[in-house]
Amino acid sequence: MAHKKQGGKTTQHKRPNPKYLGVKVSHGQSVTPGMILVRQRGTKFKAGENVRVGRDHTLFSMATGKVVFEEKAGRSFVNVFA
Repeated sequence: MAHKKQGGKTTQHKRPNPKYLGVKVSHGQSVTPGMILVRQRGTKFKAGENVRVGRDHTLFSMATGKVVFEEKAGRSFVNVFA
């Protein structure tokens, strides 16, 4: 009978849970109100027309329509057009 515990690192088993960030809807896709468009840390994508920002910087749609990603003055915007 062994009187020592098995060797090895205990930190190997402590992996953080994935956050599932990123773009959830593509350019030209149809959306309905409340659908999540982008999950992000900080505002990499800015809210455009018919899009609002949640408290964790999540972008979500406020209207039914098609998603349009565009760049203006070096900033990326997400819009929803009917």
